[in-house]
Amino acid sequence: MPSSATGLDRYFKISERGSSVAREVRGGFATFFAMAYIIVLNPIILGSAKDIYGHHLNSGQLVTATVLSAAFTTLLMGVIGNVPIALAAGLGVNSVVALQLAPRMSWPDAMGMVVLAGLVVMLLVATGLRERVMNAVPTGLRKGIAIGIGLFILLIGLVDSGFVSRIPDAAQTTVPLQLGANGHLDGWPVLVFALGALLTLILIIRKVPGAILISIVVMTVVAIIINLVAHVPSWGLTTPKWPGNPVATPDFGLIGHFSLFGGFHKVGILTGVLFVFTVLLSCFFDAMGTILGVGDEAGLMDAEGKFPGINKVLFVDGIAVAAGGASSSSASTCFVESTAGVGEGARTGLASIVTGVLFAVALFLTPLATMVPSQAATPALLAVGFMILAGSVRDIDWSDYTVAVPAFLAMVLMPFTYSITNGIGIGFISFCVLRLAAGRGRQVPVPMYAVSAVFVFYYAMPALGLAR
Repeated sequence: MPSSATGLDRYFKISERGSSVAREVRGGFATFFAMAYIIVLNPIILGSAKDIYGHHLNSGQLVTATVLSAAFTTLLMGVIGNVPIALAAGLGVNSVVALQLAPRMSWPDAMGMVVLAGLVVMLLVATGLRERVMNAVPTGLRKGIAIGIGLFILLIGLVDSGFVSRIPDAAQTTVPLQLGANGHLDGWPVLVFALGALLTLILIIRKVPGAILISIVVMTVVAIIINLVAHVPSWGLTTPKWPGNPVATPDFGLIGHFSLFGGFHKVGILTGVLFVFTVLLSCFFDAMGTILGVGDEAGLMDAEGKFPGINKVLFVDGIAVAAGGASSSSASTCFVESTAGVGEGARTGLASIVTGVLFAVALFLTPLATMVPSQAATPALLAVGFMILAGSVRDIDWSDYTVAVPAFLAMVLMPFTYSITNGIGIGFISFCVLRLAAGRGRQVPVPMYAVSAVFVFYYAMPALGLAR
């Protein structure tokens, strides 16, 4: 092996973690394609909202900000954290910024609060508090969180592909979801997803190297052909067609447009602190759940169920939150779609380097990056969701209800509430309550009590008349 390759192997611990350069590269590509939708979706969410002065963020500038932030933070995670976890503008957090913060202040003020949340996250990491919280989570609850993430990304895949859709409120039914768009499967896009899911599973069962990536590429080509022949009216966010001009000029106009404390002048100290707290809590625990889930699936945990070198990963995540605010793309966070790369065999930060480079290239080739329809990429989430569940469910002690019940609540509430944070919050609170009820309160680590109290306050905020 050449000395350069040996150095690469040593730095990323590729052989030590049972991987190879080829697997890492495939994993990096798979993760990128699985989360490339954020290049389109984040500008839509932020661009459709307006601040207190009625100003909208420029769509082209939002695309550049989103891609640049994803590239920078994912590369940072690969080099410093050495884990196959990619980062980009967090879904959920961007809605908080667009719908709660911006209407009360200017866009720079809102993004400044996101930067403040990131700085607080880094402070928590530097003091060791964030690592203590993560290490305090019992193994059974960790597994429940991992399974919840598996079910969550499964539901994301089904919804984003159109295989499952939300029943409109006008239907006046208590059933929230339905098969397809009208209660049955119909249309070429759904067929592409169904064929992609079958192809992915078949390739995985046959142990074909690059199964997920092969499926994404094949189904993208199929989708392009179908779109040419059938002229499908809508594929959702991304239409599978070769762009007339694959090169796009990035517009860096939003980079650095934030005001750290301007928002407090608009809404007051208390409300401003609560806004920062809301962003912080969502980023803190969404990332925590994703890191634990991806780390467990990638086999990065030690014999005690802890994540070696976790502080580096957590610090990069804090930088990502602040960087997202500084770029005006909202807080960046760890993406559960990273499991697509893990499912492809990725085990090190080299996969994140590949994903980050692809995002950097997308700065200039955004039309090509957004050519892959969600129906071709989301079958990866279906397959990975299953693999996470299959690998974790047997490790929960179902005979100990003080752990099994919180684990169960965490795993079902993540997909049912469409929030990793909610699953973790209810799981933490129920674990503490049930251990106390069983007379085993001393077995609960102090950080679990502290975090559960924070969650109780968080959920009680609306009842207390405090905006959230």
